[in-house]
Amino acid sequence: MNTKRRKDVFRKKATPYLYLSPTIILMFILLVIPIIMVIRYSLFDNVIINKNPQFVGFANYAAVLKDKTFWIAVKNTLYFVIVSIIAHLIIGMVFALVLNTRYLNSRTKGIFRVLYALPWMFTASVIAILWRMMLDPNGILNYLIVTMGISEKNIAFLAKRDIALQAVTLINIWSGYPFYMISILAGLQGISTDLYEAASIDGATTIKTFLHITIPQLKPILISLLMLDFVWTLQQFALIWMTTGGGPVNATETVSTYIYKQGFTKYQYSMASTGAVILLIVCTIIGIFYVRQQRSEG
Repeated sequence: MNTKRRKDVFRKKATPYLYLSPTIILMFILLVIPIIMVIRYSLFDNVIINKNPQFVGFANYAAVLKDKTFWIAVKNTLYFVIVSIIAHLIIGMVFALVLNTRYLNSRTKGIFRVLYALPWMFTASVIAILWRMMLDPNGILNYLIVTMGISEKNIAFLAKRDIALQAVTLINIWSGYPFYMISILAGLQGISTDLYEAASIDGATTIKTFLHITIPQLKPILISLLMLDFVWTLQQFALIWMTTGGGPVNATETVSTYIYKQGFTKYQYSMASTGAVILLIVCTIIGIFYVRQQRSEG
């Protein structure tokens, strides 16, 4: 009897893990094993090409950290990430407030929702092609600039070192703000109207209502958005690669393009793996903060 009871208890405990086993196996094969391989590659000399790579420890990390191009990529990445996140937050908040206002009817709100969310529906390749055509010296933006007298000659936005990074950042801002807008709009619609009515009775101004009711109520959503956007923007590769390729002369080189070039242009797979591990560590730290924030919120 005891044996049968033990079997039943074991079966009940094991059943959830059996259901999860296909996902666990896939995650182990597609996530854990590749991460272990990349970490291992970063500790050896030029792997894959050499049949018998030698263990070099942290020499590759020292080489990457001494590489001037890597620090240029870090500097560009920080600018790209910080400016994108701040702009995403501001634009997303403004558009969400516009769509949540009671002064617009439902049909008008529906039209604006589609228009505002449109950039998020395009793939990175479509966005890259669209903006490369618009920012081309013979594109629509240069036509408007010359016609309005802002500049006497056409500007190669993606080919000038002093403005190429700003141009790529602008493209990323345009393509990423709808995520904030939709998330913040959902949060705004979840705030009780009783809070605003009570504030109105107490004579609170619009600014005070926004600062003391709207922002505190949206705080958990905003923190999650900022952390997720930091990781996503930090890993942004396709948009930069298809617009500038990290150029001109490393002007838009980011950590992602640096890793790609090390592996698939210079065939320095150990250096590429080292850069990938450094990026993984940064993303993991942000991920830990994100999980902790989610747990505290729960």
